[in-house]
Amino acid sequence: MPIIESVSVCIARVPLDKPVIFSTRKVTAREYCLIRIRSTDGHEGLGYCYAVNSAGRLLQVAATDLLAPRLVGQESLRVEGLWTEMYQDALLLGRAGAVMRVLSAIDIALWDLNARTANLPLHQYLGTNARETVPAYASGGYYGPGKTPAMLAEEMAQHVREGFRAVKMKVGLESVANERKRIEAVREAIGPDVRLMLDANNAWRDLPTALEYMRAFEPSSPFWIEEPFSPDDIDNHARLARATPVTVATGEVEAGRWRFKELINSGAATVLQTDATVCGGITEFRRIVATADSHGLTVAPHAWHDVHAHLVASTPNATYVEWMPDDSIVNFRRLIDSQLEARDGALLLPRQPGLGFNFADDAIERYGVIYPGESERWHVMR
Repeated sequence: MPIIESVSVCIARVPLDKPVIFSTRKVTAREYCLIRIRSTDGHEGLGYCYAVNSAGRLLQVAATDLLAPRLVGQESLRVEGLWTEMYQDALLLGRAGAVMRVLSAIDIALWDLNARTANLPLHQYLGTNARETVPAYASGGYYGPGKTPAMLAEEMAQHVREGFRAVKMKVGLESVANERKRIEAVREAIGPDVRLMLDANNAWRDLPTALEYMRAFEPSSPFWIEEPFSPDDIDNHARLARATPVTVATGEVEAGRWRFKELINSGAATVLQTDATVCGGITEFRRIVATADSHGLTVAPHAWHDVHAHLVASTPNATYVEWMPDDSIVNFRRLIDSQLEARDGALLLPRQPGLGFNFADDAIERYGVIYPGESERWHVMR
């Protein structure tokens, strides 16, 4: 029986070459909390979660001071029990947010460790539903200085030429008239048969504003509108879902099956964007997607294709992996030694054990953070 020998934590800060602009914020760097769990038989599992710009230290402390010490000396196969114990330890501080993200990263590392111990790709260890590939949509369409509707349209059209039958763009930053021009340009460029997803990144504060934009968008036949309101404004999500024929999608920053139960019961979304690096790891992801399936809902996980390709492959009611074509937007790929491959609008599933990648030592040397008063990038708990 594999026993956990050590848990290691590193914060990696990877600046963006160009700031990424959303309707509600600007991202200049991405910080990642990297987790390594090593067993006494020599196998090692990896997990990670994400903090925007400069919040990685919060994740490090949650790992080193609260969650990771509990794991040392435990059986790695006791995933459900370890999840429950970590969640109970975090109950007063972290049912969502930073602590739950670290719990997610640790849980992913446990599943990865167990899959590597079994010498199976993670999607096979979980019980795969797909054989070779999983469907993906190309995600981009961000704002930028001087970026015209024609430039945006060409970006989306290039994804279609690469074989993608679904693409996603950002909306909500500009006026209704300007957003209409952007969407119409994209629809004309990609044609009528390609699915066009819209991501508002919590742009709107009230239903009348959202409806004003949606009425302008509807003639272009978007497939979904993502995060139209604050994630806490479940009531307006539900009102919008009743008022527009466009599918409402949300859930990328939600944690815990109970919050998703509220989304489902209120009719706030018909596509859940459950993120395993946020919601409570693979363990909680599987609970959430099973609940969604029993209500006839589908799941399209948010970002992080290196993890979610495995989960979509093993989830019958999952529809898409979100694919970021390069490292200009989501730069986690700079930290790992193996990349997924996209082909004809699908992602090829890894054949290597576990997640199918390792953290790259040279990248950790370059991007790993050493905070004042510390001497190492990796903090090891034994």
